[in-house]
Amino acid sequence: MQEKGAKPAPKTWSGRFSEPVAQRVLRYTASVGFDQRLAPYDIQGSIAHARMLAKQRIISAEDLADIERGMAQIGQEIESGQFKWSLELEDVHLNIERRLTELVGDAGKRLHTARSRNDQVATDVRLFLREGLDTIGGLVKRLQGVLLDVAEPHAASIMPGFTHLQVAQPVTFGHHLLAYVAMLDRDRGRFADCRKRLNRLPLGAGALAGTTYPIDREVVAQALGFDGICENSLDAVSDRDFAIEFCAAAALLMTHLSRLSEELIIWMSQPFGFIRLADQFCTGSSMMPQKKNPDVPELVRGKTGRVNGHLVALLTLMKAQPLAYNKDNQEDKEPLFDTVDTLTDTLIIYAEMLASLQVDSAKMRAQAERGYATATDLADYLVKRGLPFRDAHETVALAVRHAEAQKKDLSQLSLAELQGFSRAIAPDVFDVLNIEGSVAARSHPGGTAPEQVRLAIKAARARLAQESPQ
Repeated sequence: MQEKGAKPAPKTWSGRFSEPVAQRVLRYTASVGFDQRLAPYDIQGSIAHARMLAKQRIISAEDLADIERGMAQIGQEIESGQFKWSLELEDVHLNIERRLTELVGDAGKRLHTARSRNDQVATDVRLFLREGLDTIGGLVKRLQGVLLDVAEPHAASIMPGFTHLQVAQPVTFGHHLLAYVAMLDRDRGRFADCRKRLNRLPLGAGALAGTTYPIDREVVAQALGFDGICENSLDAVSDRDFAIEFCAAAALLMTHLSRLSEELIIWMSQPFGFIRLADQFCTGSSMMPQKKNPDVPELVRGKTGRVNGHLVALLTLMKAQPLAYNKDNQEDKEPLFDTVDTLTDTLIIYAEMLASLQVDSAKMRAQAERGYATATDLADYLVKRGLPFRDAHETVALAVRHAEAQKKDLSQLSLAELQGFSRAIAPDVFDVLNIEGSVAARSHPGGTAPEQVRLAIKAARARLAQESPQ
């Protein structure tokens, strides 16, 4: 920031005003404290803009050479931490422009020809988020690969499947993890769709109405890797759909990871004991020496609320803005930046945590034998022997009530006891009441049978291998 006692630099727009901005207002309205992270994208966009201006003979080749030289030095100063940021200059754009003018003189003043900070910041934010989307998409894909690595050796490891957090039917642990692979597939698809709509160039829209200079927006779009230009100048400078869409997709991703985190927390608890998390992802208690707390999954649950809040903040920010640009839009950056940072850190740590996951298959299988998990299999058995499903359902419900009174599982009842509920029951019923037989019987695409889980893992790996990086 500006050194103490230094004379404030005049504003680029100060000619219209008869008195300076109050210091409290200056602090309140300045964004340089957080938008300086847009500096690399601001430099990138400025160079592309300058090259187009030179190509169109709006500025000279000498001016372009000076601008490129100055921007290269500014980039080095920022990267090395030597760049002096000034609160008086409000934002990243004016700070860079002022330093450029100090370095190269009038050429720096000519850079802003045919553009406004409105289309400039819209371009910078899109460049920032596009890079963030590419990083996040790759990290989601990596996490899917880790999930597949954990699922594969457990394609036949039986665990209880739950509805309402009550034991419902036996499934395999590998099948359970594949549900999250499917969720992450949709998440990556949403990020990819967001990137497509984001990847349009606002630069050239000016403040709101375009420019009178003979610019070539397509040249700039191509230089910056955009698929095309924003077609309407008013929309180009005021649109933040791309940021909202990203935050919505981010909230869904965090919701999926929060659900998995909740399950990891439950599975790690002593009553379950299905899994163990590596010590590096847990902490202890300051009072209870026996504790090993699942801090990372718990924080993922907490940070999901943070990301959801950013989505609501951006929606609320935009809900009543008339066209075109308004100062309100300055408030888009901190929620957006924090969402990108939160997702990036979460995905990296989550992949590392799952890669070190230890699974107790024996405990999972033992739990699957509780709660009458094969009751539905018995009902299906009766249906195949001619009973209407509703009658079969009632028959099995009575059998479960009897087994509960006897403190036995259905598979522990005698043949005579079972036949007391239906004459259709034969000695082969115990093949159905066996949990291995239960999961093996569900051998269709999407089912939990081990052979289907292995096929699903193979297909998922093939899809990930075919998808080229963005």
